[in-house]
Order: sequence, then structure tokens, then C-alpha cells
Amino acid sequence: MARHASAHSAKTPIAGYSKRKVLAWSLWDWGSASFNAVMVTFVFGTYLASEAFGADDRGTQYLANANAVGGLIIAATAPIIGMRSDRGGRRKFWLSVNTIMVCALTAACFFVRPEEGYLLLGVVLLAAGNVFFEFAEINYNAMLVDIAPRERMGRVSGIGWGAGYLGGIFLLLIAYVGFIGGESPFWFGVGDENALNIRVVALFAALWFILWALPLLLSRTRTAGTPPDGASAGRTSIVGSYRELFRTLRDLWANDRNTLIFLISSAIYRDGVGAVFAYGAILGTTVYGIDPGAVLFFGIFANVVAAVGAFLGGWLDDRLGPRPVIAASLIAMLTVGCVVYFFSDGRQLTWGGELIYDVSPQDAFWVMGLLLCFFVGPVQSASRAFLARMVTPERAGELFGLYATTGRSVSFLAPLAIGIALALTGSNDSMVLAIMAVIALGLLSLTLVKNPQPVRAYQADEG
Repeated sequence: MARHASAHSAKTPIAGYSKRKVLAWSLWDWGSASFNAVMVTFVFGTYLASEAFGADDRGTQYLANANAVGGLIIAATAPIIGMRSDRGGRRKFWLSVNTIMVCALTAACFFVRPEEGYLLLGVVLLAAGNVFFEFAEINYNAMLVDIAPRERMGRVSGIGWGAGYLGGIFLLLIAYVGFIGGESPFWFGVGDENALNIRVVALFAALWFILWALPLLLSRTRTAGTPPDGASAGRTSIVGSYRELFRTLRDLWANDRNTLIFLISSAIYRDGVGAVFAYGAILGTTVYGIDPGAVLFFGIFANVVAAVGAFLGGWLDDRLGPRPVIAASLIAMLTVGCVVYFFSDGRQLTWGGELIYDVSPQDAFWVMGLLLCFFVGPVQSASRAFLARMVTPERAGELFGLYATTGRSVSFLAPLAIGIALALTGSNDSMVLAIMAVIALGLLSLTLVKNPQPVRAYQADEG
């Protein structure tokens, strides 16, 4: 049955809205939480930074250095990876390849024993997994234009982000109950000798990811630019791909500056928003007196409220456009962040000289911290939908590659702001103001961006 072609592309049919396609797409995000939440953040990254590999902080230093190298690789190659995936409609193929690589590297972490000689292996596996995950996510994000019509991109993006948050919660609970919390032996008779319980979690995470990714990887979803049966796509050299990229950048500057400014603006505020999760646990334990054992539970609740925010933000996105959703969420984050800072030492709330409530720092962190996380979801979801509305399907991978590159290129902002704040004040609570400063800078730059207009075809490849 023939499909209607879009106004901007006579060659590529735009897929109609299909709940089955959206479900398969969202399940990939649900499964991918095994890498982000379990491997990078809460379990395996913490394992590598622990004293299991030596009493010093070499694990943390090695991870930071390896991730810095990985970040440079991503920044230099992400747009080209996306561009070459776009060409010939091989977006889903490369999503599959990179997903399998992430799962293989995750499973290989099982062999990282708690001995100094295995530290480098663990760091390399985790950093390489992060690189391939970023490459996979470029193609995954770009597939948003293949499964959702323009008027539904907001809610579909929100469903994906929400599924990712909820998947992380579910898997963390399984990992904690089955292999981390309590006493040995754990599930399936697994003990804690040689950190076997932590290493088994890596196997479980790899299996979890690939199982939930299969519905999308095996689906019959056609991606933009897929050649007809029997046809072959033209090939471009690596050097030619970079030349084409520079032509695209010139074209954006000359004819679609709004997209280029959005890429820069979103990179700034996304760095600040990401810092909320990255430094939240540190702030909770060092400034607000949260018990370290309770941080995991705060992370679970934080993911719940962020998922709710992503779902709600996606619904508003389709009605108001992504820019108002992003701007309102950033303003709310700034307001809540200032309140969190104000209550860092606790406050007594009074009315007419009468004590109403004695607010402890822990109370403030739990209430305001969760409220802060609520607005993270809409920012992330609407930002993805924003760019999806501004690209042609044939160029989605390339532009989402630029999205990843610009994000990496300014990822130093939040750490730099935090370093300056700590140097000037010597107080950890100043980290809150530093993160808010980065978010404020991103909000200021967002004032230069307009709501996305109908996409146009880039002519960069015609050179």
C-alpha cells in the first residue's frame, strides 16, 4: 500500500504513527538503562572506583581519563557516524551493531576481578562501552523521525525518556535485592568472593539490554533513505564525509541559523541539567547529611519523578511546542535550586512569631531535590523532540551527531563552574549555585532560539 510522501522529500515516505513501533522504540530505552544506571552510575563504575583495586583513588582517575579520551572520540566522529548511517538508510543496522557492541563490552566486565592488575581492563571496557553507547544513541534518537509524525514527536520522545527512567529503577531494584543488598549467598547461589556478585550484575545488565532491544532491532521499521530492494547506496570516503559536514555547518549558518543556535544553547543547559544527577549524590551526602545508604533510594525516587516529568513534558510539547516547555522547566529548576541552596543549613519556618515547621537540610534535599529532578525529564525529552522537528529524515543522524558533539564540546562547563565555586568559597554547598549558573547561561542562550519551523532539505551534499 502506497504511503504519502512528505512535502520536503519526494523520495522518502514518512511512517505513519504506530503504537507498535513506538513501543518497540521505547523498549530500547527501557533496556539501555542497564548500561547507564547500573554499569556507569550506581554499580560497576562505583566498583572500579572502590578500594578493591587499591587504597588510592587510581580507579577514579583512570575512569576520568578514559572517559575524557572517549569524549574526544565521540566529539570528533559523532556527526560522521550519523551521516554515514543516514546514507542508504542504514540507521537501524548501525543501531544494531553498536547495541551489540555495548552488550558485549558490558558482559566482558564479568572478567574484571577485584585486583589491581584488572583495573585497566575494567576502565577500558566501561569507557569503550560508553563510546559505542553514544554511537547507538545517535541512531536511536534519529529514528524518532521515522516512527513519529511531527505533531506527536513530543509525546513519543517523552515516552522514550520515561521508559528509560523507569527501566533504570526496575533494574536497580533487581540488582540490589538479588545481588547487592543483604548477605551472601545471593540469588542463584552467587557469593561475594572476588566480587562475584558485582561481576554477575554485569552479565545480567548485558542480557537485560539485548533482550529489551530486540523488538526494535528485529522490527521491520524502514528508516529514511532506505534504498528500494536490490538498489545500493552511494559511498563517500571518510575525508569526503568531513567535507560534507563542513558544508552542512556552513549551510546551517547561512540558511538555518536557528538550528545551529539551538545546538549550542542545548549543549550548555544540558550540561547543567546533567550535573544535577552527576553531583546530586555528592551534594546529598556531603552538604545535606543524607546517609550514603539512602542515596540509592533517593536515586530510585528521582528517576520516578523524572519519568513523570518526561511524560507530562511530552504531552505539553505537542500542544505548546518544545521551546516553552524547555524554558519553563529551566526557570523552575533555577527557582528550586535557589531554594535548595537557601535551606542547605536548615531553616525554621515561622508565622506571626510562631514556629510552623523546623526544616532540616535532609527534608529540603528530599523535597526540593526530587522537585528539581521532576523538571529534568521535560528538558531532556523536549530537547530531543525540538531537534527532531528541525531536521529532514535523511539528515537526522548527522544532526543528532552534531547534537552529541556540541554536548561533548561544552561538557567542561559544569565541572569548571563547580571548581571555581569551591576555590572561591571552600564550601560544598556552593556547588548548587555553580550548577544553577550553567543552567542560567543555557536559559539565556535559549532566548535566541525560536520554536522549530517546518524542516527544510539541506543542500550541503550538492556542494
